[in-house]
Amino acid sequence: MVVWLEANDPFPPVDEALDASSEAPGLLAAGLDLSAQRLLAAYRQGIFPWYSQGQPVLWWSPDPRMVLRPENFVVSHNFRKLLRRVLRDDAWEIRLDVDFAAVMQACAQAPRRGQDGTWITPAIVAAYRALHGTGLAHSVETFYDGERVGGLYGVAIGRMFYGESMFAKRTDASKIALAALVAFARTHAIEVIDCQQSTAHLASLGGGEIPRQAFLAHVKTAVMAPAPVWRLDKQVLSALVYGNAADKAHEVSQ
Repeated sequence: MVVWLEANDPFPPVDEALDASSEAPGLLAAGLDLSAQRLLAAYRQGIFPWYSQGQPVLWWSPDPRMVLRPENFVVSHNFRKLLRRVLRDDAWEIRLDVDFAAVMQACAQAPRRGQDGTWITPAIVAAYRALHGTGLAHSVETFYDGERVGGLYGVAIGRMFYGESMFAKRTDASKIALAALVAFARTHAIEVIDCQQSTAHLASLGGGEIPRQAFLAHVKTAVMAPAPVWRLDKQVLSALVYGNAADKAHEVSQ
């Protein structure tokens, strides 16, 4: 049985989530409350919302959990060349939190293989905008010639980042935003980026599954760590592009 949550009810223990033998593995609870306070309580316990328009709010804690460790992020030869161009070309910019709501709307409108609609409902947008207003949700946005061409958003608590969704209107624009987030994470002791669900695309970027209990053990300490100051621009990519000063010197000389 899936627990129904009233407004003030706590979440049940995550080990009560439906298991792999069910039709909805990882489903923990349902309800109608989608306040910023409810979202914050969920993320602190490794729980996230995911549902479609017309459904109640469904809360999930899958086992295993897909995560991306920043040190495992895959930078291919061709992608490294692209990041070098981004650093050199003034038309490219990476900005933080310029228009959080616009990023969410772009993610909602992005076509997804095998999906007809979106889980980013108006209620989801309102809830995450409220969380953004508290400084606990951020958007990393990629611009080209002044136009927002890609980005991502997620929740940041302490030294933990929970990725939610990405979009791209230009090839690799969302991947560039992710690279900026990874570079920021590497320099600010954010050891895990939550990806929630396993996909081949995330695996190709270095993501992997870990047991839920291992994920929750990390979350417990990471959310209590002092939060970094969230500031970044495209120069953060230098750490990914140039492994050391000699690499950069060689690039400049070319």
